[in-house]
Amino acid sequence: MPITIKNPIEQEKMRLAGRLTADVLDMIGPHVQPGVTTLELDQICHDFIVGQQQAIPAPLNYRGFPKSICTSINHVVCHGIPGDKKLRTGDMINIDITIIKDSYHGDSSRIFFVGKPTVQAERLARVSHDALWLGIQAVRPGARLGDIGHCIQSFAEAERFSVVREYCGHGIGRSFHEDPQVLHYGKANSGIELVEGMTFTIEPMLNAGKRHVKLLKDGWTVVTKDHSLSAQWEHTILVTHDSYEVLTLGAAERP
Repeated sequence: MPITIKNPIEQEKMRLAGRLTADVLDMIGPHVQPGVTTLELDQICHDFIVGQQQAIPAPLNYRGFPKSICTSINHVVCHGIPGDKKLRTGDMINIDITIIKDSYHGDSSRIFFVGKPTVQAERLARVSHDALWLGIQAVRPGARLGDIGHCIQSFAEAERFSVVREYCGHGIGRSFHEDPQVLHYGKANSGIELVEGMTFTIEPMLNAGKRHVKLLKDGWTVVTKDHSLSAQWEHTILVTHDSYEVLTLGAAERP
């Protein structure tokens, strides 16, 4: 699929989809409590997206995915399927939301803690969040995709965490996944040049142990091979005329 450059009308639609995506994450945060199941979180998000936002949960039935959100707990790297598992105090969970509004997608994920996190979980989440923002701050017209990955990898490895390489960010717009692929590792000044109007996600996955992962038999859930903790944050980004715009900021982060 070719890289799509969004015109001003399309950019406005992406802004709306991004804001609604962030609103879902703002809404679900208080529900992340000990004893709640990930299936219950999925239902709350589904009802909010469909009923309140008059939007579509993009993951539902996407290539056979059975639920409306992804819930990845502790050593689950990404694409965890909501189910009957109850959250416990000390758990770390990534909730990944993608919505479709007026045919355009917004995509974002956040880490939530269930009660008080472990020291390692808190540090991994903080470093992965910082890595995301270092990648975002590398975005501008004339920069290259490799600059994003280089910033993330250099920082994460200096903090003694590893970067998952099998999964990456992606272009987004009318389609859930478009070109380009946005790697979270690599060499500076490599890859395609960024231009105004591009929209894509940055979503680094950092592991406390080794970077290697495996796919479970359900065909979706990805876990760390060594059972170490994994953390991920994600934003949808627009390349502007001189910098970047984060389309999926939560209400507390918006100007």
